[in-house]
Amino acid sequence: MVVAASAVVVIGTVTGMLSALDDGRGSDEARPDVTSSPLLQPLPAVPTPLPPSPSTTSASASSSASKAGPSPKASKSASPKPRNGPASVRLYRHTDSQVLDWVRANRDDPRRPVIESRIADRPSAVWFADYTPSNITARVRAVTSAGAAKGSVPVVVPYAVPNRDCGGASQGGAPDLGAYGGWIDKFAAGLGSGEVVVILEPDAIAQSDCLSEGRRTARFAALARAGRVLKAANPKARVYFDAGHSDWNSPRQQAGLLRRAGAASAASSDGIFSNVSNFNRTGDEVAYVRRTLDALGGPAGLGAVIDTSRNGNGAPADGEWCDPAGRKLGQAPTLRTGQARIDAYLWVKLPGESDGCRGAPGTFTPDYAYDLAR
Repeated sequence: MVVAASAVVVIGTVTGMLSALDDGRGSDEARPDVTSSPLLQPLPAVPTPLPPSPSTTSASASSSASKAGPSPKASKSASPKPRNGPASVRLYRHTDSQVLDWVRANRDDPRRPVIESRIADRPSAVWFADYTPSNITARVRAVTSAGAAKGSVPVVVPYAVPNRDCGGASQGGAPDLGAYGGWIDKFAAGLGSGEVVVILEPDAIAQSDCLSEGRRTARFAALARAGRVLKAANPKARVYFDAGHSDWNSPRQQAGLLRRAGAASAASSDGIFSNVSNFNRTGDEVAYVRRTLDALGGPAGLGAVIDTSRNGNGAPADGEWCDPAGRKLGQAPTLRTGQARIDAYLWVKLPGESDGCRGAPGTFTPDYAYDLAR
């Protein structure tokens, strides 16, 4: 069985994108030093040929790059009743991002109206992908406090686990698990007391097969602790653990890994996430995360979030992962999915940031963004 994780390129420290549905273009706020979303470089995977879910926005649907691995079949079993989501249903729209910088600087560009309305005005996550203990609390607080002030829900991504990306293109993170624990403590201190969604360490569980059994066990213990620390710091924080995606590990295999990492414990976890920076169709991911949750066990309230940022046309048939042609934006970010056990559709990957083929890795690339959005 071939299993490949996304390789990620993180270049320097630039501003990530965060925005909110139903939130107007707000006044200028403090500009946190935030890291751009990483870029995936998975091996080819063949997408499951299910029809796309209907889009909830006028923007065409899209997804992101798939990792290689077995494609689990959708479960036909009955779904549990929907669970309650956050009290607020508005995702925070931050006023600072690479795409907004481009929009402001290119008012006369003919691509600007489409990019602005379909990407820049949508909510996306903020990634914190550099190990910076000295300022991480302030940087996280700048995002969460701004969201709280507007009564909306930010999405933040801590991404600094040691031996990140198995030493691949996205290698980096904290120097060791002890340092990582300290960084997480400081990250948690910035969460405030309002509602916030935390996407905890993409690929850290699904892509752990490069570690020895001892190091994998230690990583999973660190992730379980991270979940507990984040939730203890802010009881309104909703913390989700890495479930890979539907073309990677089987639901039962992934559930076993998640259980070891604390994802079945209400003290650490609110559930799982899938499809981050990948292109698999929403319907495939819904079936996959439900089967994974069933296999995981734990409290009935555990749910899932799915990255729909670039999955509108599903994964490319040829398995291309690097800014593949023909992809489209996916379903609009929302905390109201209408799907049992699916807490949110989120844009975790920042649409328009290149994987390294249409532009420099991690940089906003207007031609790519326009192709995704039109």
